[in-house]
Amino acid sequence: MRACQLTDVGELTVAERDRPAPDSGEVLVRIDRVGICGSDLHYYEHGVDAVDFPLVLGHEPAGTVVEVGADVTGVTSGDRVAVEPGRSCGECAYCAEGEYHLCPEMAYMSSPPVDGALVEYVAWPADLVYPLPDDVSLREGALAEPLSVAVHACDRGDVGAGDSVLVTGGGPIGQLVATVALARGAEPVVLTDVVAGKLDLATDRGVDHAVDATERDPAAAVRERVDPRGVDVVIESSGAPAAVASTTDAVRRGGTIVFVGMPDGTGLPVDVVESIEGEYDLRGSYRFAGTYPEAIRGIADGRYDVDGVVSFEAAFDDTPAAFERAAAPESVKGVVRVHE
Repeated sequence: MRACQLTDVGELTVAERDRPAPDSGEVLVRIDRVGICGSDLHYYEHGVDAVDFPLVLGHEPAGTVVEVGADVTGVTSGDRVAVEPGRSCGECAYCAEGEYHLCPEMAYMSSPPVDGALVEYVAWPADLVYPLPDDVSLREGALAEPLSVAVHACDRGDVGAGDSVLVTGGGPIGQLVATVALARGAEPVVLTDVVAGKLDLATDRGVDHAVDATERDPAAAVRERVDPRGVDVVIESSGAPAAVASTTDAVRRGGTIVFVGMPDGTGLPVDVVESIEGEYDLRGSYRFAGTYPEAIRGIADGRYDVDGVVSFEAAFDDTPAAFERAAAPESVKGVVRVHE
């Protein structure tokens, strides 16, 4: 089978690999669509520390089951499925408590040294594939992964009806966080970014206020347009140091800040005394657990528009060019079409 491998910094090469066979409890999935994530772009642009090349990228897959291993129930050959990309140990305390995303033995697609999904076939545990309703496309199924990140971030922030929410960052996670918050009845929802096209997209997708952080201080915009005290919840989705620094200025005393964007060496924007006096709840949000069924239901019933964040779709042979295109500031989400 063909696999698209990261063979060096900025170098993706299509090569032949052996087609896997499903073990007991696994299914073989013909991969049809794979989303390009920011972490994939990071590895592509900066390399992989302490891990030998080659590495297959991609952890946002959907496809079609073509073979079923022994002891598999609930999934059959021919099912169109979204693939949850993380395999936990299933035995530690985190797994036992349902927090398997925190499992110290987690093996996550395209997270070194685990290969990802930019291949023609993947053998994967049957309990980590989710059949898609007829009205959910394979591309939408692939985007159940970033949507799950957004659902989990809103869960971490306890976002509900009537909450005022600031989302910093208009990339795919930020756009989908805003979508989930709006679907839960949050009002108003403010999104900030530094790219005009991403702000326009957020406005088209229903946010109440889109703020260009190059022209206006986000916290000042919140105090003027939402509440002089600040918003109830800030969900930092960009990882940008300036956005991280703005969170405590934009949240009200007693409010919640959720960090989901991955920064490079940026410290917390608050000291202990400020945290005590402001009674801020500072929360991390790491991947997700148990969110795929909700994500797929939300796509199917129209609550969560994921297709609208896709900037382009590219053929498998064009994956190197697709990564260059996805890295452009105006791009929100690229998708690779592995099979036509």
